[in-house]
Amino acid sequence: MSLTEKGYKERLIDKKIDRYLDTFGAVLIEGPKWCGKTWTALNHAESAAYVTETSTKRLALINPKNIFSDKRPQLIDEWQIVPAIWDSVRHECDRGKGPGNFILTGSTTLRKDTTKKQIYHSGAGRIARLKMETMSLYESGDSTGEVAISDMLDNKDISKHIREIDLKQIAHLIIRGGWPESLKIKEENYSLIPKSYIDSILNVEIEEEKARDKNKMNMLLKSLARNESTIASNKTLIKDIEEYETGNDLLTSRTTLLDYLDFLERLHLIENQESYSSNYRSPERVGKSVKRHLVDPSLACSLLNLNVDRLMKDLNTFGFLFEALAERDLRIYMDYLDGKLYHFRDNVSGLEVDSILEFEDGEYAAVEIKLGYNEVDDAIKNLKEFYNNMSKKPKFMCVIVGVLEAAYKDPDTSIYIVPLTALRP
Repeated sequence: MSLTEKGYKERLIDKKIDRYLDTFGAVLIEGPKWCGKTWTALNHAESAAYVTETSTKRLALINPKNIFSDKRPQLIDEWQIVPAIWDSVRHECDRGKGPGNFILTGSTTLRKDTTKKQIYHSGAGRIARLKMETMSLYESGDSTGEVAISDMLDNKDISKHIREIDLKQIAHLIIRGGWPESLKIKEENYSLIPKSYIDSILNVEIEEEKARDKNKMNMLLKSLARNESTIASNKTLIKDIEEYETGNDLLTSRTTLLDYLDFLERLHLIENQESYSSNYRSPERVGKSVKRHLVDPSLACSLLNLNVDRLMKDLNTFGFLFEALAERDLRIYMDYLDGKLYHFRDNVSGLEVDSILEFEDGEYAAVEIKLGYNEVDDAIKNLKEFYNNMSKKPKFMCVIVGVLEAAYKDPDTSIYIVPLTALRP
């Protein structure tokens, strides 16, 4: 019997955790704070040890085996607080007790120098790593799941009417984000959780390492929010900060910027989208820059002080944040399908495709993301140009739309047109 908490909503990662527990001695679930790692781990655990508790931490510092339980799988929550736990878990898995002994969770990746000094084995073959994010719209119940990515991959008919949703509802979904706790609160309080998250980064996380300046970190976070869903280089981020900020605390050094970005990556706050280049007829023209993303679009809204009314009055920003919402979901769906999410850009012609879905077998799909239906024709034209320049053609192409009451395949191009609020893996 698991330790599942009352009211737990099943996550897509649950099935993968079961598979991994049947295969490996331990499973590590990494992801941002408050995304639901502990709740999900409890859904598979028979016992639990919380290293955030002072007494448990003290026992683990003396000897990590002091906190081990015979009831397996055992959750060890926030294991990285006592790095020696890693090697002790690996040794325990080596004792021939079979798979499924431990579930480790971690919201902060250890610094490389800490790893070298305090961890002596990678855990390869013993501890499997899984990445967890905030909730997708399908997991939170805001997507009906009537259209599956796997159905489009199999060239199935997905034509159907979908429940009506308007721009204001989409704005609320962006501002709320995918934080599990947000599902329990009133609509007018949606912005409080991402705001509290940012406050925690600036006032708690940064203090623990005492190596970075709070004001500079705030400047960088706001720049990342302004450049959400764009291909902004590190140099662009520095220029952006100089343009919008004043004072003596400006981030002007590339070395400093890289250090601050590394800190945010170790907190799992950044989920950048790598570029896709395979099979393009002129590979030397393909851009290599990542597309910038915070782990959840609600964080960008909080940093830029955006609410529903401000989004509705600024459709350009609204469009970028809707793209971020869609690509957050696509990252989660592709991870479930054992695939990867990329973006595409031709540096010469300027041709861009918002998302490339690469599947486990090497097949791929090209996806454009548009807030309104009035942009669908341009998206189709863009996808057709991309198709004509690829030596290996995409398995399918799709336009994901915000406001749309039907899912269908365009009769002239065979491109799928799908509302985000109907999508699932």
